[in-house]
Amino acid sequence: MKKLLILASFVAVVTGCNNYSGELVGVKGREEWFQPDPYGMLYMPVGSYHMGPNDDEVGAAHTTKSKVVSIQSFYIDETEISNNEYRQFVYWVRDSLARVLLANGGNAEAQDYQIPQDEWLSMNPLYRQDQNLKEFYLNWDKKIKWDSQDDDYRLDLQPLYLSEAERFYNRKEIDTRKLNYEYYRINIRMAAAKNNRFLPQKSPDIQINEYKKGEYINGVTLNDGGTDKLGTMTSPVKDPETEPKTLGRYDTENEESVAPGAYKIRERKGVDRSVFIVKDIINVYPDTLAWVHDYTYAFNEPMTNMYFWHPAYDNYPVVGVTWKQARAFCVWRTNLLNNFLIGNGQSIVNDFRLPTESEWEYAARGGNDLSQYPWGGPYIRNARGCFLANFKPMRGSYEVDGGFHTVHIFSYNPNDWGLYCMAGNAAEWTRNAFDESAYDFEHDMNPDYEYEAQDNEESVLKRKVIRGGSWKDVGYYLQNSTRTYEYQDTAKCYVGFRCVMTYLGRAKGDDTSF
Repeated sequence: MKKLLILASFVAVVTGCNNYSGELVGVKGREEWFQPDPYGMLYMPVGSYHMGPNDDEVGAAHTTKSKVVSIQSFYIDETEISNNEYRQFVYWVRDSLARVLLANGGNAEAQDYQIPQDEWLSMNPLYRQDQNLKEFYLNWDKKIKWDSQDDDYRLDLQPLYLSEAERFYNRKEIDTRKLNYEYYRINIRMAAAKNNRFLPQKSPDIQINEYKKGEYINGVTLNDGGTDKLGTMTSPVKDPETEPKTLGRYDTENEESVAPGAYKIRERKGVDRSVFIVKDIINVYPDTLAWVHDYTYAFNEPMTNMYFWHPAYDNYPVVGVTWKQARAFCVWRTNLLNNFLIGNGQSIVNDFRLPTESEWEYAARGGNDLSQYPWGGPYIRNARGCFLANFKPMRGSYEVDGGFHTVHIFSYNPNDWGLYCMAGNAAEWTRNAFDESAYDFEHDMNPDYEYEAQDNEESVLKRKVIRGGSWKDVGYYLQNSTRTYEYQDTAKCYVGFRCVMTYLGRAKGDDTSF
């Protein structure tokens, strides 16, 4: 009886410490959180609108149609990404490569950790160690001395520069072909497929079979360890530790021997999650030669030589970036912000990404449903006869609208939601693949059609939607509903981009209504 009383008292003390009073009150201790507005972005409220042409456009009838769609709230860049903003990405990649070279004596692949870690870190100030993860990271607090006169220092950085044979007037310049950014992304849609899910352990699809060493099974011999590929009547058995990126069935208990010379194989239908992690390497430097190769028999060499790097063009839209480069920029921008938030003990936010074409059109309309242009009216001039965007007006008088090539990203008046140059200046990449019939099968809630074309696939599968028209386009392409395309692996001197971020929550103000 005494033991029961002691046990009851212990249970009372333990349950009393939880302070839940026996009620369902949720997990305590979580701080109230509000979505911070990303720098340079504007908030787009949740809403619905008529996506597609708003009047009878014969040319648009083959690729678009009007339909009501609903869009959740999101942030979008106030302007197109500028040369200077994109240059931050390029410099980050350059500085990362330089730090690795300096920390490893000019050899990016050599990292000798055989010496004591403290000694190694003192010898390599360009690295720092995370005390919790016990891993090495680049030390961004240590500045790179690009103008150093130290021979060893300059020699370590030498692999980043053009060789002497490739230099012009012996100018020491970075070899932009080496500015490659390695990043990862998760293919969530592939992971969501039902045939890629792990089944519950008690599923009838799980089989336990015993295979003996040396046994010949469907053309495959089982050797020592039980981790080799085995043939079954349905699909091969893999070991997720040795072959983690393989679709099929997995040996989840190969280490359990049930008898001398025999192995217990548990076959579980599904895939290892690492198969959904996609690695990509992309060169980040814009194709500055696009100004020349896009226009035959036109003198655009000054734009090729100066446009991306000269301070005069800092606040002009970046162009000459492929769709894949734009996506890589969004991944880098996400990591840049989230790593800062984590370092300050804050919660991370949604990823930066390219907008869907439905999001782009919604933002371009600026709350004016059925408007033909971002400024609302059906005309491309204002009441004083001034053009309202940078495009190719009249019979091709490029300068009549106040522009020529691209112009400053804050040029012309913004739309009613404060967004600049949603029409004209530089056309903009979206995340969507181009299909003439996409409006027929896309959902009416956050419409989105994606296709990840591989390098060896047909060009027609590499089409990505661009919106907004550019400095070289006629007025038709400035309309909110006009959609066209470029190929994902091509860079054009008239295509740029801007980023979006999905809002965390339904809408601003919801969390203050209680």
